[in-house]
Amino acid sequence: MQRITILGATGSIGVSTLDVLARHPDKYSVYALSAHSRIDELAAQCEVFRPQRAVVADAEGAARLAALLRARGVHTEVEYGEVALRAIASSPDTDTVMAAIVGAAGLGPAMAAAAAGKKVLLANKEALVMSGQLFMDAVANNKATLLPIDSEHNAIFQCLPAHYGRSPEAAGVEKILLTASGGPFLNRAVETLGDVTPEQACKHPNWSMGRKISVDSATMMNKGLEVIEAHWLFGAPAERIEVVIHPQSVIHSMVSYNDGSVLAELGNPDMRTPIAHALAYPERIASGVAQLDLTRIGTLQFYQPDFERFPCLALAFDALRAGGTAPAVLNAANEIAVQAFLDRQIGFRDIDRVVARAMDDVSNTGAVSIDDVLAQDSLARESAARTVARLAR
Repeated sequence: MQRITILGATGSIGVSTLDVLARHPDKYSVYALSAHSRIDELAAQCEVFRPQRAVVADAEGAARLAALLRARGVHTEVEYGEVALRAIASSPDTDTVMAAIVGAAGLGPAMAAAAAGKKVLLANKEALVMSGQLFMDAVANNKATLLPIDSEHNAIFQCLPAHYGRSPEAAGVEKILLTASGGPFLNRAVETLGDVTPEQACKHPNWSMGRKISVDSATMMNKGLEVIEAHWLFGAPAERIEVVIHPQSVIHSMVSYNDGSVLAELGNPDMRTPIAHALAYPERIASGVAQLDLTRIGTLQFYQPDFERFPCLALAFDALRAGGTAPAVLNAANEIAVQAFLDRQIGFRDIDRVVARAMDDVSNTGAVSIDDVLAQDSLARESAARTVARLAR
């Protein structure tokens, strides 16, 4: 019986994780759940799964959650704040931590789980984008188990040999091929992208995701962050990572070998598949996802990405090659820019402008500690906010 903590339980990954857990009550129990501000949803989850602990963002939310749980006869202990998040992620009473808090906010608790030697199911790519070397060192030094949840990285993990050891050359790996759907604007005229609305950007053709990650998919910044994540997960330099646009989202990623072989992982676009794989690894459990029927799909298409259409992808490759704190700056500025777009302060084509300006403004330094990373993150947010103010409509 694995005891599970879910950081970000009310988001799409958290909900999908709970769906998989509910199918296997003989294998898994829920130790703790966290959410930022969706108190009603978290209360409903606590009523069903009866975790020992629940964590929310602030005291007001905690008081409201506690009142809802008392009214329902649920005795879950309610806490709030960053310290509490790190506590449930590192508790000796939990075995596995699903790290699914979106953005930089997920870095601290994910790092706490790694430092405590947990089995970490990483859906928060920002933990590696912001502090890749520090995070991987924490995993190695504390004998934690790190399993990727992003469908692309989970696919790559499944296509690599068991003895891989983060060494492409030793395993005969020529390239890691990250597939991307291309988002909702793959075939839209580039000159009209300035007119894109938040509603259009959040309407992904294949995946059901939160608003921030949906915008990142539309700009392909999400794929850029995944490129950086793949570098840290699999020890692959930028020249061994390639992005391939695959609109059907059936092939989730591929690995190309030096003997000419290409191994691919296929499946219906449903996050319960990689979640179930990571929960049960190295075994397999049912995820609730329908079996793939290739005869119904018929055709699979592949294209090279157009960097004029997707400048954010090019910026991410630039940040990876630059190293140091450049990826943290990229990520922080993007978070500010995407929120400004969602708030209708700037246009869709302003997102990459905000990010590029921050990368020019904020000096690239080495990341010796999390404090170093967070300091650069703060400077990037300040730069991005100034650019948003200049561009604001």
